[in-house]
Amino acid sequence: MKLKLLFAGLVFSAFTANAQLSTINENFNNFTPGSNIFPQNNWSSVMAPNPLPNPPAPIMIVTGGPDKAVQVYSGNNTNQPSYLITPQIVAPMGTKSISFIATLASPSPGPGIIQVGLASSPTDMSTFVAVGDPITASAIGAVINVNVPIPSSALTYLVIRVTPTSNHVAVQLDNVVYDLTSSLSVSDDVKDSKDVKFAVNTQNTALQFVGKIQPKTVEIYSAAGQQVAAGKVNNGQFDITTLQSGVYYILIETTEGKAIKSKFIKK
Repeated sequence: MKLKLLFAGLVFSAFTANAQLSTINENFNNFTPGSNIFPQNNWSSVMAPNPLPNPPAPIMIVTGGPDKAVQVYSGNNTNQPSYLITPQIVAPMGTKSISFIATLASPSPGPGIIQVGLASSPTDMSTFVAVGDPITASAIGAVINVNVPIPSSALTYLVIRVTPTSNHVAVQLDNVVYDLTSSLSVSDDVKDSKDVKFAVNTQNTALQFVGKIQPKTVEIYSAAGQQVAAGKVNNGQFDITTLQSGVYYILIETTEGKAIKSKFIKK
């Protein structure tokens, strides 16, 4: 009987253990919407404490609709961080980066500070080690494209830490990708520079370019660093109908011979 019970326990462990992931590509569209429903799909959260005896307490929300996202809401908390934790990954070797988009949601009264990091446990954030520089989400509705190279480490959980600067701050996160670091990984401020601005059109079929300097040609690469499109820009547009949904890096050559690197998301 003891041997049978031991065997049953081993089988149960084998089926319930989660394999470590080498890459992540998550848009949260398969998640169940609602408040504080983590862990879910091997993602988890650690929330800041509520400093007051009355609600609202800090919560982690999966938004509704066809294009879901994760929203970190501070409630009555004004300065303590909350954490969104990915599934366990293979110990990083320093060859990959994490990228995602972030937005300060309305009607947040103040900025939110975003910090990428690593941890050894999905429940103990005292093991959190920051990676890269903190990023401030300060403009409501403005999309911030974050890309942070992950160094070699024995820590096996990727963590996105969100710290409010006042109560009722909400920061929304989406399209988290952990994959090979591309040579095109750059600061995402480039996209919003005064030289070249671009956006995916409302039909999700083309990149539209505006700005003082016009693009001449573009090269588009997948998150894994493979070229998936290239060519000339015609009448301020570049066709992306053949691209699947996901995160892409772009190398723009202007008519003045200047090279600009950035990133966009096709939904």
